[in-house]
Amino acid sequence: MGFMKIPALLLIAVLSSFSQTAETVLLRAESSLRNLKTFQADFEQLYYSATSSIPLNETGKFYFSKPDHMKWIYEKPEKKTFLSMDGAYSYYIPADKQLYKGSIDRERTESEVLFILSGQKSIMDSYEVEMTSFPPYSEKVEQLKLTPKEEDGYTHLLLELDSGSHLISRLIIFDWAGNKTEYIFKRIKTNVRFDSKLFSLNIPKDVEIIEY
Repeated sequence: MGFMKIPALLLIAVLSSFSQTAETVLLRAESSLRNLKTFQADFEQLYYSATSSIPLNETGKFYFSKPDHMKWIYEKPEKKTFLSMDGAYSYYIPADKQLYKGSIDRERTESEVLFILSGQKSIMDSYEVEMTSFPPYSEKVEQLKLTPKEEDGYTHLLLELDSGSHLISRLIIFDWAGNKTEYIFKRIKTNVRFDSKLFSLNIPKDVEIIEY
C-alpha cells in the first residue's frame, strides 16, 4: 500500500504550524502592540457562571488609547459605561442612577485586557505561555494559553490573535471559582484619532456616587 499524497500547499501549512512556538507568536503580538496607539472595536462579552448553563451576553463599543485609557460602552441588554484611566475606574449605570468609583486592579477582568493592550510590560514576565487549541471564533487565528506565574485571581487565560495583524481578537479568562469571562472583538480599527472628550463621562446631578 502506497503513502497517500498530500497536496503541497497543505503540507506547507502543516509544517509551518509545527514550527510555530508560543514565543514566536507572542513576540509578533507584542511587536504589533508596541506600534498600537489606539484600538477600537465592537465587543461581545459573555460571562459563564459556574452555577448556570446560560451565559450573560452583553454587547457594545470598546475604545483604548495608550497608555491606560479604556472605555467600554455597553449597549445591550442594559446601557452602562465602564471607564478606566490613570489607575482609577468609573462604572456608570443610568437605570440605577449610580456611579461606582475605585482603583483599577488585576482582580477585574477588564484590567487583563488593559494589561495586554498597553504593551508596557512583557507578557512572558507575568505568564507562562504555551501554544494551545480550542474552538476558534474566526478563521486564521493563533491561540495561546497564559498561566499566571504568581498566584492571581485567575487560573489561566486563553488568547486568540488574528494571524494577519497579530492583534487580540478574543480573550477568555477563567477564575478559581469555575466562572469564565469571554471577550470577542469585531470590526477592529487601530490608530484612529479619538475625540478629546471620548474618555469622559457626562453624569447627571441626581446620580448617586459610590466610592470603593
